[in-house]
Amino acid sequence: MMDLVWLLAKDAFWSSIPAVGFAMLFNVPPRMLKYCAMGGALAHSLRTLLIHYGMPIEWATLTAATTVGFVCVYWSRRLLAPRPVFSVASIIPMIPGSYAFKAMIAVVELNISGVTMDLIQSAVENGLKALFIVGALSFGLAIPSLVVYRNRPII
Repeated sequence: MMDLVWLLAKDAFWSSIPAVGFAMLFNVPPRMLKYCAMGGALAHSLRTLLIHYGMPIEWATLTAATTVGFVCVYWSRRLLAPRPVFSVASIIPMIPGSYAFKAMIAVVELNISGVTMDLIQSAVENGLKALFIVGALSFGLAIPSLVVYRNRPII
């Protein structure tokens, strides 16, 4: 149990850094950066916790992105700031860079050393995993807005 708590604490710390960095890159006001850090830490730590208990990474990502999306809707109403200020920076630590990288390396290896079933399997498996994770991130951020603002007029 203590190992899990330590893992989640480290995960929260290290995932808050890219969230703040991305927010700073897009000129988020300094008083909002702590919320971006908390959102990134919450999202990635929740995903890590769900994966630890056996949930597939795609579903864990969807759950974490949806949860942080609802939290960001609350923060945006409370702080009178646009929701994407918090939500987009909060999901940045969950971008599937390693899966996309492994897929691209497999595709390059296919070109260099020829076609093998192992390389095709690696390229397809990692590419689809990266695609589904990105889809889960986008749907996870869209769901809270659709639920909370469903009665709002279009114009």
